[in-house]
Amino acid sequence: MLTKELQKKINEQINLEFVSAYLYLGLAAACEELNFRGAARWMRHQAEEEKGHAMRLFEYLIQRNAKVELFDIPAPKLEAKSLLEVFKLSLNHEEKVTASIDQLYGLAFEQKSFSTANELSWFLKEQIEEEKSVRDIVRTIEMLGDDMAALLDLDSKLGEREDEEEEEEEEK
Repeated sequence: MLTKELQKKINEQINLEFVSAYLYLGLAAACEELNFRGAARWMRHQAEEEKGHAMRLFEYLIQRNAKVELFDIPAPKLEAKSLLEVFKLSLNHEEKVTASIDQLYGLAFEQKSFSTANELSWFLKEQIEEEKSVRDIVRTIEMLGDDMAALLDLDSKLGEREDEEEEEEEEK
């Protein structure tokens, strides 16, 4: 049985994951406005991935016979004027999500909810990958500076990102 406090915090994390999905859709729109279609595709894939994270926690609560509560999702407030700004916003948000999961994991461990800690260990690993991926893109954009040809090449590469379902289909 999950404590009320732990249920509340998991529900808050579900909300944060949906906020993340919404943020990435906003970042995709910003990339479209900046005419970086590959980055927009990358952001759309990221939005789907974040939605999947929310649903994973949603299903965990259902499996544990715990109450799921859905909260309002605020519209993202974005004013990105460059591809670098878009990805810096992404990195900043991923760091916020990592801190939230760390706190949630700590609470689960403190309450000796080892099944929850086990479930959250997947998220801990995932966040390391998420931050690294975005940080690498930020560093690359910083190195490219104002070289539009190089930025367009990077944009093309970002557009080649496939989501997990597409990758699984190709492996079959």
